[in-house]
Amino acid sequence: MAGAQTAKYPQTIVFMTDFGVVDDSVAICRGVMYSIMPDVRIVDLTHQVTPFSVLDGARFLYGATPYYPAGTVFVVVVDPGVGSTRKAIVAKSKRGQYFVLPDNGVITLVEQRDGIEAVREITNTEWMIGTKLSSTFHGRDIFSPVGARVARGDDWTKVGPEMPVASLVRLELKTARFDERGVTAEVIATDGPFGNLVTNLEGDDFLKLGYQRGQEVPVRVGEKQMKIKFVKTFSDVPLKQPLLYIDSRGRLGLAVNQGSFSASYGVTPPVELFIPPAGK
Repeated sequence: MAGAQTAKYPQTIVFMTDFGVVDDSVAICRGVMYSIMPDVRIVDLTHQVTPFSVLDGARFLYGATPYYPAGTVFVVVVDPGVGSTRKAIVAKSKRGQYFVLPDNGVITLVEQRDGIEAVREITNTEWMIGTKLSSTFHGRDIFSPVGARVARGDDWTKVGPEMPVASLVRLELKTARFDERGVTAEVIATDGPFGNLVTNLEGDDFLKLGYQRGQEVPVRVGEKQMKIKFVKTFSDVPLKQPLLYIDSRGRLGLAVNQGSFSASYGVTPPVELFIPPAGK
């Protein structure tokens, strides 16, 4: 059970939404969790997910989960389909972590890396709150109470019927494509408030093109042709100059030293990225 994570430390819920923090939505959800399990530890992964971006939610979930132990409960409310026929689910990964979230693809990247052991649809109204469920605030009425009960150690299989893992909704993710001309990839997001570009090109794959750190790399971002130095970190180029680097998640990134690449060059994801092999 999730509640058996450890007897030494409080049970942890990692909470992520696209609600923002300008109103009371996050605090209400946290209050629901605390009312069910007062000694739970709630870690806010982020509440600034790009509104309605299931892909961004999937990326952040993928990035954070390796750093939490088995038994951790992740409550995710990035739910553009709230109130529709989309299912609310609890999934258990093969690493022993629990995920309370909408079945809209937000678990795709975690499933690809860690595998999913079992999934159940949330249908048991005794695990929800309110005499009449809101059609627009399932974060409060469904995901928060269910997450707290799973964290408390309640039998998560009581939440509702089992679903085939194969039936999960999955994101259709583009992958980088290599041919004799080079690699065609995609800028998929910007990195928080800094305006760095996040790509779907793995750093190890980029290195196969033959570039060494310190070299100028010809890059096409959308319709923009550029030459950008490939370096280890931001300060390896002068202030306000662009750079290519391998980011902390192991993918090729584009940045400006103490500036915003997105703003400086007018790049808004998604946009195509093309890099030829070294020497061409």
